[in-house]
Amino acid sequence: MLRIEFEQEEDGRWIAEIPALPGVMTYGATQQEARAKVEALALRPAPALLPMTSN
Repeated sequence: MLRIEFEQEEDGRWIAEIPALPGVMTYGATQQEARAKVEALALRPAPALLPMTSN
């Protein structure tokens, strides 16, 4: 399981970040929304890791 870090902005929004996955960071109106978004983002395949196809 990857660790998720949370931080609340001055305007009330929440930031969720997975430090082990560079670039995986999202905002949400609530901590739960930020968690759901960052978990979904972490499950998306990274383009650099996808196999190259030739036409």
